[in-house]
Amino acid sequence: MPVVSSFFGIVIRMFHADHVPPHFHAEYAGWRAAVDLQTGRILRGRLPGRCGQLVEEWRAHHVAELRRAWQAAQAHKLVPRIKPLS
Repeated sequence: MPVVSSFFGIVIRMFHADHVPPHFHAEYAGWRAAVDLQTGRILRGRLPGRCGQLVEEWRAHHVAELRRAWQAAQAHKLVPRIKPLS
């Protein structure tokens, strides 16, 4: 599963040809969640409080890039990296 971004110990990934709705996977210290890239709603799993807030802040800044990455993943193309939260 391609890594899209990583910051503060959080790793963001996307599967190629994954199911809808468009989403990404966030991992942190054994916690995992699938996050709707448009709304930020957690579809599956859980993230601890501050980690969830950081993921949401990052997602909100990169929605358009996440859409492009989703389209690339669906087409089995190279998924572009997205700048981390700093």
